[in-house]
Amino acid sequence: MSVKNLLASSSAFALLFIGLEAHAQTAAADAPRTVDEIVVTAQKRTQSLQDVPIVVTAVNAQQLQDAGVRDIKDLTVVTPGLTVTTTGSNTSTTARIRGIGTVGDNVGLESSVGVVIDGVYRPRNGVAFGDLGDLERIEVLKGPQGTLFGKNTSAGVINILTKRPEFQVGANSEVTVGNFSAFGAALSLTGPIVAEKVAGRLFLAGRSRDGFYDVVGGVPTNDQNFYTARGQILVRLNDDAEVNFVADYTDKNERCCGAVQIKNAAGPTAVLNSIVPGAIANPPNPKAFTAYGTHDDLKHVVDKGVSATLDWTTPWLGGARFTSITALRDWKSQGGGDTDGTLVDVLYGPAVDSSNPGSVQFRQFSQEFRLAGDTERLNWLVGAFFTNEKLTQHVRLVYGTQFENYANGLFGGALPLFTGRPANGSTFVAGHGQNDTYKQEEKGAAIFTNNSFKITDKLTLTGGARYTWEKKDLDTVWNNTDGGIGCLTALSRVPTLGAPGALICGTFQNPAFSQLGSNSQRLREEKATGTVKLDYRFTPQILAYASYARGYKAGGFNLDRIAQPTQSGGKPAAPILNTSFKPEIVDSYEIGMKNTLFDRTVLLNGTIFYQEFTDFQLNSFNGLVFNVTSVPTVISKGVDADFMWFTPIKGLTVNSGVTYAETYYPKSTASVLGSPPPPPANPTGNQRLPGSRLSLAPLWSASLAATYEHEITDNLVGRVAVNAKYQSSYNTGSNLDPVKTQPGFTLVNARIGIGPDDRSWQVEAWAQNIFDEYYTQVGFDAVAQSGSYDAFLGMPRTYGMTLRLAY
Repeated sequence: MSVKNLLASSSAFALLFIGLEAHAQTAAADAPRTVDEIVVTAQKRTQSLQDVPIVVTAVNAQQLQDAGVRDIKDLTVVTPGLTVTTTGSNTSTTARIRGIGTVGDNVGLESSVGVVIDGVYRPRNGVAFGDLGDLERIEVLKGPQGTLFGKNTSAGVINILTKRPEFQVGANSEVTVGNFSAFGAALSLTGPIVAEKVAGRLFLAGRSRDGFYDVVGGVPTNDQNFYTARGQILVRLNDDAEVNFVADYTDKNERCCGAVQIKNAAGPTAVLNSIVPGAIANPPNPKAFTAYGTHDDLKHVVDKGVSATLDWTTPWLGGARFTSITALRDWKSQGGGDTDGTLVDVLYGPAVDSSNPGSVQFRQFSQEFRLAGDTERLNWLVGAFFTNEKLTQHVRLVYGTQFENYANGLFGGALPLFTGRPANGSTFVAGHGQNDTYKQEEKGAAIFTNNSFKITDKLTLTGGARYTWEKKDLDTVWNNTDGGIGCLTALSRVPTLGAPGALICGTFQNPAFSQLGSNSQRLREEKATGTVKLDYRFTPQILAYASYARGYKAGGFNLDRIAQPTQSGGKPAAPILNTSFKPEIVDSYEIGMKNTLFDRTVLLNGTIFYQEFTDFQLNSFNGLVFNVTSVPTVISKGVDADFMWFTPIKGLTVNSGVTYAETYYPKSTASVLGSPPPPPANPTGNQRLPGSRLSLAPLWSASLAATYEHEITDNLVGRVAVNAKYQSSYNTGSNLDPVKTQPGFTLVNARIGIGPDDRSWQVEAWAQNIFDEYYTQVGFDAVAQSGSYDAFLGMPRTYGMTLRLAY
């Protein structure tokens, strides 16, 4: 189906519904609609959203379906203040709330925004992204939540709840086709295995789609190709206890991630095009979605896990509820790809089917215990959490067949004088280079409590506390398969190489690392955090609250080669052996009000927030290496507002939300960081930080969702859903280089469907990014091309049809 035909069909349905509006308004008088009781479990007990004194965006299964949400990246369109970006690999996905998040390219950093799926914490944002299956709802909790969830987070939590097994037989399936040759199918089955005792649920899905980047010199990239399975068995031990066993497995073979040029420096561009004419787009044309490369960026990802959740209503303490969540997870990504993003074979990571590809693996065991109960005036919870995470990263970055040609061009043809290159030989042998291994083991434990006491029938005081112990051990093995001979010989002839020397004597081939061979580091932390809240119910429809919370995110190690900024005297730059960084602390203050108005037809919530982060963990890329800086202070302040309206028009519902977040580095940042000079002496660009907003932190973020459902015939219902998300301008790079700025933009998704009252089948036409908005996810310094910049782009317009069947 063409876009033109899809839009025409959508318009026809919309006109049909508008024509029926008068009838809908008359019917509304007969059956007035009210705001449903939106249920959340954000405080580890079932509550109405309007009774929870924190900022929560709750999205139910129907809203998720209307918005086309299959994984967390899709959630941004329905959640103001949430941004999600994917950069150089499957692990490099970052969620941000109110402008705060952790750049995902460096797995040594934990996530500021935690992701919890059915009670199980995922170790990094990128590990949690995939088809989520049968969704019950998703809750986005803003601000630190350490007294309620097993793992600490400093910016917020994305709490995902999937549907559990049922004792009534049910099944549903769907088939989707779309542009870019997209095809997807899913099947869900549930029902009793042993009557009233054991029930099961099985979810199976597979999806494929061509890449949306054309690659000159390769196959299209940023495609989709995976299958996933998730099985659950629910066992009722007795009337008071049940345990739910879950096993899941996902296998992905996907190409990720293409980038386009957004600015080319004259020097590197001239050299590249002299070696291979047309090696890169010159001038850049990023809107063409054309990437360049000489190596396949196929990645193989396997994600698997098992868990058991026990819920037991005990005979003690007035029927206290005991919960135990035990989980084992294993996530591994392997593969490589073109690193320089040109048709010149400069640098690459060996392919997934090679004998020694790069890889990242997380193996995690977690155990959470909670005991919760209530009396007439007290609602209490105590808990304990333990996790053991084993992280292994194998880094491979090697010379391409034209590395020397490119380096020689940058040196004006003088490279042989520097390296003593043989007349018929090579100093930088293709296929040789960096071959490092990082092995980190983390053990964490915590005890926590969260308690709400009704001082009066209207006034409630909540207090929570947490104490956390963290232990991280890192063992690193550095190796250059060629011994870094190119750098050594160059420095023996020319003690100071100048700017181009970063390519032939940068950290990835610095022989000083190989000479050391290995390094071990240890980190131990203990931290007390907590919260206090006071809420007052003026009327049954109006709740006001004020809160303070301290959050914590553990420190860690930069899993990259870090060296002194300069080399001199004919010696390579000295390695920095202590790559640790401090824990990130946040003090968060909120004043809010929740209102249910006009006979429960309108929900209006608003919150003023102020958050001060100490030792904010900033990860930045300079074109060759990642640097982690502990920024002394970061401020995030503003307003969150949410709105829901069941309009007088029967079947028409409107949801919206707005976040105004001024998230910035104080002007004092420069002096505390030592007043760094401008580039090139300061390649991380920290001189731009003082007084500036953080990267990927729009000042304004707003979402709008409208759905309209109406009977077309006695047994045929039509449904239209539109979702829109606006974000004002922001910089997409950690070093805030102006060339990386993304202007404000709006994404619009639309879905139109038809089916019977009983929803036994539905046919939908849909479009994501319906107006084909071009936007940059992240801009970055081009690899080994000083002064050039590349960018990872957002998805262009996609569209298609979906058929759903339910039994």
